[in-house]
Amino acid sequence: MKNEFLIAITQICAEKSQAREVVLDALKMALVSAYKRTFGASENVFVKLSETTGEVKVYTQKTVVEEVANPGLEIDLTAALTRKKNVQLGDVIDLESTPKDFGRIAAQTAKQVVLQRLREAERENVLDEYMEREGDIINGLIQRVEPRQVTIDLGKAEAVLPASEQIPNERYRVGQRIKAYLLEVQRTNRGPLLTVSRTHRNFLRRLFELEVPEIFNGVVEIKAIAREPGSRSKVGVGARQVGVDPVGACVGMRGVRIQNIVRELDGEKIDVVKWDEDPAIFVASALSPAQVLSVEVGKTEKVATVVVPDRLLSLAIGKDGQNARLAARLTGWKIDIKSASMSKAQEDAKLAAQAKLEMEAKAAVAEAEATLATAAPLLEGSLPRPPKITDLPGEEVTAPTPEPVSVVITPVEVLTQIEEEGIALPPLPEPAAVSKQPIRFAEEILGPSNNLAIGKKSKKDKGRKDKEEGPPKKKVRRERPDIEEEDFEGYDFRIK
Repeated sequence: MKNEFLIAITQICAEKSQAREVVLDALKMALVSAYKRTFGASENVFVKLSETTGEVKVYTQKTVVEEVANPGLEIDLTAALTRKKNVQLGDVIDLESTPKDFGRIAAQTAKQVVLQRLREAERENVLDEYMEREGDIINGLIQRVEPRQVTIDLGKAEAVLPASEQIPNERYRVGQRIKAYLLEVQRTNRGPLLTVSRTHRNFLRRLFELEVPEIFNGVVEIKAIAREPGSRSKVGVGARQVGVDPVGACVGMRGVRIQNIVRELDGEKIDVVKWDEDPAIFVASALSPAQVLSVEVGKTEKVATVVVPDRLLSLAIGKDGQNARLAARLTGWKIDIKSASMSKAQEDAKLAAQAKLEMEAKAAVAEAEATLATAAPLLEGSLPRPPKITDLPGEEVTAPTPEPVSVVITPVEVLTQIEEEGIALPPLPEPAAVSKQPIRFAEEILGPSNNLAIGKKSKKDKGRKDKEEGPPKKKVRRERPDIEEEDFEGYDFRIK
């Protein structure tokens, strides 16, 4: 019995990859379940199992009372004293109640319980193991290929590769060994659910760590990754140790290391770029294989303007803009690519526009100076003179004249200054005496002319005007000293 029991326990532990304590606990719980199912479930039952002899004993716990109401849970004081001395009311005692032939009964009843407990324990172990490996690469064999997913056998568990995590145009077959990135581990009623990916950018990072010892040891560091699965990827690497070529370490001798990664990714192209702290240098390197003439980075916004030769413009942009798009993701900068001829044309246009603005500014200054020169005579004699300073009695000293300052003054400013400071302007000349004769008054206004004629309006015109303007105005006596407009009422001036 001893040897058979120990051999059985050891075999179960090896097959299920479980600890000895886990198997023994599962067996005890199965025996308790078998006892309750056979002899009643109302008692408090526990099992003691000897690991050396394999002997099984069942005990029930009962409370000592004066009068028993529930025989399954209680025992009177008299009966308790026969089982155990020094027992008092209210004590809980353990009573052995192992039935005859319990080993055979337990083996038949507890088989399914033991297996169920072991399966649950196995699932927990698998869940804990793969949760620790989340974010790593796992190996497995393709078990089933379905339209929406591929099932991978990992040995202890199964993983699912969804269609969204598959490399485009990649073909899978049953029995094929495959590597994948463990993306997520979930707990479900049917056990742990493992989701893997072959399109995640960290899958490429882990492949570099497997193939390049310098990256695994920390001598070379992967700074950034930009990837379009199945088509092309860019990897920015930098060295932590002086004298180490990060790009050469990743490529390997004759490109052996990088070719192994490309083969695993089904021919995906990979550009290894040297990382640099200067964003201009890093942007220029990220656009490889295209050569860059100049890079201008923005100071306020993360925009880099790149100039490339005309013949390399399409290479720098890439097919459908792929090269420029990956470079922008890798560097984190928005990249504006221009050809050399386009950049020169834009620079010439910018210089022409600047020259035009300068000419317009000079013209405006010249116009302002002309306006000031025109308004200068109005200010002559009206602006205050420098005051005289009396230094000694009988001697006058004139204050020094301030140096001329070039100031542009508009006519509006001149008139405003005259009005605010109350500057007295020189009197305007008196107007010439106005002749009372209409012909002479017209000549004084229009100048002498042989073609000047004057005549009276017709009565018809005069009547029409009277109707329009109302009753005629009262005539002014000619002996008035001043001349008013009414004196020439009814006259019409014409120039022939």
